[in-house]
Amino acid sequence: MDAEAVVDVSGEKSFSSQLRSWQQRMEEALAARLPAAELVPERLHAAMRYAVLGGGKRVRPVLLFATARTLGLTERHVEGAACAVELIHAYSLVHDDLPAMDNDDLRRGKPTCHRAYDEATAVLVGDALQPLAFELLARDVALPADAGIRLRLIEMLAQASGSLGMAGGQAIDLAAKGRRLAVSEVEAMHERKTGALIRASVMMAAACVPRLSEDAQTALERYARAVGLAFQIKDDVLDATGDVATLGKAVGADVRQARSTYAVLSGVGAARERMQRLHEQAHEALEQFGTAAEPLWAVSTWLLARRN
Repeated sequence: MDAEAVVDVSGEKSFSSQLRSWQQRMEEALAARLPAAELVPERLHAAMRYAVLGGGKRVRPVLLFATARTLGLTERHVEGAACAVELIHAYSLVHDDLPAMDNDDLRRGKPTCHRAYDEATAVLVGDALQPLAFELLARDVALPADAGIRLRLIEMLAQASGSLGMAGGQAIDLAAKGRRLAVSEVEAMHERKTGALIRASVMMAAACVPRLSEDAQTALERYARAVGLAFQIKDDVLDATGDVATLGKAVGADVRQARSTYAVLSGVGAARERMQRLHEQAHEALEQFGTAAEPLWAVSTWLLARRN
């Protein structure tokens, strides 16, 4: 049986409604925090809004909101952190799409930032989104007032996006083009390139809860690691099996660029089985939270079953 077919989708309709609500909330929150397109320099600000708004699954903010719900917080308490994480993710996509990196023409069903504007503007978009993310963590009024928590949030996002996290994973990926990696090497790369920011999304929400137990933090870390790797493997599978109309971006890039991915190395069937095992590990990690963890269970199910 296809591994994706055995995922429990109970409560799918209610979660779908919640997911749309969270995605809409993020669209409005990001729009409110980005500089107005009419503000000088207009072209840069318009390009920043183009790159961030009007699409995307908002996976990282959704994980942040789901973690907050699991731990008894409301979305308002972590919305600033969710925006910060999404701005970092958006900058990474803009830079990844550049000719010097992946050289992509399509993102979220529309021209990539450097195609809609120009390469220099796209570089500046990424340069501007990064400091804006950290500014939000420093000054957002709804985040915990405790200076120690604020500094911890800034530290977590910086580590997740830097050379030991997302940027480092991208560097490893670029260096590995045309070279066949072992599966263990691919997973280690994914731990940084994609997993680091996903882990940060979960753990930044946890950091907003004073005196959260070490056991709870460890369980959330285990969940986030499993979900992060499963998410990237799913992307690899979609690149091998999806279509442009559904994904909103080019497919088959991994094969064309001679990349070592889980799907390329192990085959799509084995990749799907690995995703299912990771999904089960994520579920097991949350057992101590009982039914309070239903939002996080639902997110893992959604990420496994998604088609784009």
